Amino acid sequence: MAQDKDKQVTKEQVLAEIRAFNHARDWEQFHTPENLAKSISIEAGELLECFQWDANFDRQALTEEMADVYAYLLMLADRIGVDLDAAALAKYEKNKAKYPVEKAKGNSAKYDELY
Repeated sequence: MAQDKDKQVTKEQVLAEIRAFNHARDWEQFHTPENLAKSISIEAGELLECFQWDANFDRQALTEEMADVYAYLLMLADRIGVDLDAAALAKYEKNKAKYPVEKAKGNSAKYDELY
């Protein structure tokens, strides 16, 4: 999926590409929710590896690991029928209640430790 730098790629385009890639290889059979969740964790570890020894990072390597995490997350959401955008917005509504600005601003404490 070649992309013009001036065109915005949509999540739907990415998901269509992922579906086609996996279908052509008959890999859907391996993409159980459990396996996809494991893959997200594995790829997240590889993302963290980009910072293993210090805060410096290779932008290309980091970008590729981010893409792997995103792809597996999209596949998991697709597999179980979750609208990730709606879920993210709903979660942030919950977070607003757990972390009110007047208590949480500039504070990294967990919600149950805010006073």
